[in-house]
Amino acid sequence: MNRRRVRLLCWLSLPLLAAGASSGCGKALFSPSEYRTQFDRFDATRGQFAEQYVEDAYGRRRPNLRGRLAPRD
Repeated sequence: MNRRRVRLLCWLSLPLLAAGASSGCGKALFSPSEYRTQFDRFDATRGQFAEQYVEDAYGRRRPNLRGRLAPRD
């Protein structure tokens, strides 16, 4: 009897898990055209703004970690 309950509970929880997993891919919090912080606006006015993403040699979009974390002049 205990196995039946566990099996029934598993089958009933599958739709809830599927709904929760599909709702995780929602709209992004910030758009790429907006400044994320006041420091981004400060860098943009001085011509030191680094883009959020860059394309690598293979055409894939990658985060611009090197450009964003580099020390400013």
